[in-house]
Amino acid sequence: MLGYCTIGTNNLAKAGAFYDEVAKILGHGRVMENDRVIMWGSPGKGAMLGLIKPLNEQPATAGNGSMFGFHAESEEQVDKVYDYALAHGGSDEGPPGPRGENFYGAYFRDPEGNKLVCFLMK
Repeated sequence: MLGYCTIGTNNLAKAGAFYDEVAKILGHGRVMENDRVIMWGSPGKGAMLGLIKPLNEQPATAGNGSMFGFHAESEEQVDKVYDYALAHGGSDEGPPGPRGENFYGAYFRDPEGNKLVCFLMK
């Protein structure tokens, strides 16, 4: 299964601050960082998320059709991540709510246009 994923960024410090709070709401923290990458996760809790400056030194762009999902432990966490994202430069792609019987999610884009979902499977 997935071990980690990375999202490209053109401003590691600014994007890092944005994702620090998303990770904090979900109970995770930074697990690795250097001048090109920051990774968040929790030991023993599955996949990690990373921000990375592209190695080829070309501008990072949001992938068309790409989306990353953050697993939450409660609807409250989903709501908090969504509210935080929109208050800090993110944009709405679908407000928090049920999507079917067993899925609660909120869709948004980060300040650089990457599409994300924070979700809870019930």
